[in-house]
Amino acid sequence: MVIRRQIQVSGIVQGVGFRPFIYRLAREKRLGGWVRNDSFGVCIEVEGEEGAIGDFLKEMREGGPPLAQITSFKEHEVTPKSERKFVIERSLAYEERDILISPDVATCEDCLKELFDPKDRRHKYPFINCTNCGPRYTIIQDIPYDRPKTTMKKFTMCPECRQEYEDPANRRFHAQPNACWQCGPRLSLLDEKGSELESSDPIDDVAVLLKQGKIVAIKGLGGFHLAVDATSSEAVARLRKRKNREEKPLAVMSPHIKAIEDYALVNQREQTLFEGYQRPIVLLRKRPGNALSNLVSPRNDYFGAMLPYTPVHHLLLRGNFLALVMTSGNISEEPICIDNLEAARRLRGIADFFLVHDRDIFLRSDDSVMRIARGRPRQTRRSRGYIPTPIFLQEDQPEILALGAELKNTICLTKDDKAFLSQHIGDLKNLEALNFFQKTVEHLKRILQISPRALAADLHPLYLSSQYARSQKELPVTFVQHHHAHIASCLAENAATGPVIGLSFDGTGYGQDGTIWGGEFLIADFKEFTRVGHLAYLPMPGGDKVIEEPWRMALSYLYAAYGDGFDTKSIDFLRRIKPEHKTVVLQMIKAGINCPLTSSLGRLFDAVSAILGICGRATYEGQPAMELEGKVSERIEDYYDYEIRPEDGQLIVDPRKIIKGVIGDLMRGEEDSAIACKFHNSVVRFSLDVCLKLREAHGISEVALSGGCFQNNFLSAELSRSLKEKGFVVYEHSQVPPNDGGISLGQAVIAGSSVRTTRMGRRIK
Repeated sequence: MVIRRQIQVSGIVQGVGFRPFIYRLAREKRLGGWVRNDSFGVCIEVEGEEGAIGDFLKEMREGGPPLAQITSFKEHEVTPKSERKFVIERSLAYEERDILISPDVATCEDCLKELFDPKDRRHKYPFINCTNCGPRYTIIQDIPYDRPKTTMKKFTMCPECRQEYEDPANRRFHAQPNACWQCGPRLSLLDEKGSELESSDPIDDVAVLLKQGKIVAIKGLGGFHLAVDATSSEAVARLRKRKNREEKPLAVMSPHIKAIEDYALVNQREQTLFEGYQRPIVLLRKRPGNALSNLVSPRNDYFGAMLPYTPVHHLLLRGNFLALVMTSGNISEEPICIDNLEAARRLRGIADFFLVHDRDIFLRSDDSVMRIARGRPRQTRRSRGYIPTPIFLQEDQPEILALGAELKNTICLTKDDKAFLSQHIGDLKNLEALNFFQKTVEHLKRILQISPRALAADLHPLYLSSQYARSQKELPVTFVQHHHAHIASCLAENAATGPVIGLSFDGTGYGQDGTIWGGEFLIADFKEFTRVGHLAYLPMPGGDKVIEEPWRMALSYLYAAYGDGFDTKSIDFLRRIKPEHKTVVLQMIKAGINCPLTSSLGRLFDAVSAILGICGRATYEGQPAMELEGKVSERIEDYYDYEIRPEDGQLIVDPRKIIKGVIGDLMRGEEDSAIACKFHNSVVRFSLDVCLKLREAHGISEVALSGGCFQNNFLSAELSRSLKEKGFVVYEHSQVPPNDGGISLGQAVIAGSSVRTTRMGRRIK
């Protein structure tokens, strides 16, 4: 019996070879009909024998191209049309859209074989790609995903490329960035002033320059990198000085896993992460005695390494490099450069040369950063390769635009059961970052066809993202407390609803009482939260200045623990601070002048790091805590005493006894590694004790861990283990970062919960 079926497939099904897969499958089953892209994904009509259509549907569900991700599959019977031929029809665009965009994809093995094959017509072509790899999100201007709506529209395909593009049996069928030497983008080499140099092979010339110790700005997939030879301390030192990046670790790129294994320890799960099509930076423990410059990642036990993900990278790294530093092409705190003229202007004085091309990057996208912790991938920065793949939610959400926080900013748009986080935007501290933020908002709204019903923003009145929300009058705004958003983010990605005991530990977040929170115990769900405990308030002498100078916070804790009864000359780190500076800071603390109060666990980590002389001056965010964690080289069971006291219906964790314990061990000559371990154990113990008390009081046995402090692998692992041993269910982050890069997700689901019903009680969707 002949029947006809219409199938609507949603998900990541455009630009990933899904239509040619359907075409070949339908031809194999001798079915008639058609397939086309539309604004909802891919629409198919097939006609033929009922059994053949059944086999077609079964294989379509079970198979498919490697990059395709089907999220919805709807089918129904339609009237037969006596069609025997199966064709690929032209794409249709409707006013309403519901489509997932493919992220940018690393160069596939088939393209690499062609790239290095002297007989292939694309031999050494630095923009080789196919349906299974290449740029996607960073070149898309609108949908459906067709060439005229990408930055490839200015390149007209030559006859050979056009033939590949139109052949359903070809690997490049409807590969929108398809190009070759005859018709596609080209590389150019520029001098330090941005003037083009004569070069028959820019990549070979750049390899020579890098060997000579030069700094080269290289235009990649989502922006520029600044590159130097990672084995040359002189070159790395020059890069750090010019970029004003004193000690923050620099990412490196190596040609293959074996090269990475020469300087870092790589396990099987880390190798799998390296070789995925996303190609993130992966954090790895250093191999002792490695050949990389000590300046690549000073005073740190880890390297951030990645494999090549564009043809340019592969061609460059074949030049006998163990590793190249590949750090973001920007001035500190500004977004990465994406435009050739912009790079020549903004990176002048940093780069000696520029390797550029004429394929425009529509939207910048930094490299993603991940690590394997307790056998699971964990996001530190979710960006290129993962964006704009959504986080799937447990229930449908209203259309919300969440604007994130100030540091590590991302935005989030929700629609139905999907939350779309943006790429890493960065710290909203300057006009360039704000412009990038605004462009990202408008771009994602357009390509996702989401018209927000409401906005969500951080409670902090001075964040640029919050001011952006206040500046518009069209949409209602939900201002979300920072630490509530952290916990909601963790719940959302774990498909949990709460209420939970939420441990929200970080450096800074604006509290409802006007103080700076950061060591918070909450009872929370998506609708509301109650602050049921926190670290005791301490003054921050100089406000945000304590972040750059952790010794100030150390002095605050010492004064809280000892009053005037401690000798500033007996503690080594204090002897390195000018007496007049110590005097002024102590006066500020005693008088309460320019000393906002904080309950931040991050500031406690800073204080202990400074007391031990590990990091008294921070050159990047989180440095004192990272270096303190790095000192934990041995596992011991001891911990320092602490106090938990009830106060106004909350549990207050007073760490003054911890500080006294640290000082006591320091005076007795205890090793830093032992003190660091005992301190971490103390944080685990008081956190567990508070959770046990809260479970007894509230009957809740689920705990969510979120906030930047949970990037600390030792803390998160030991606390999670301890909680589970006591019968708690523990939720942690894996799909989004625990730091502020994931906070927009929490804002979105909280705002969605608050606007889910109208005043009339009708559901909003």
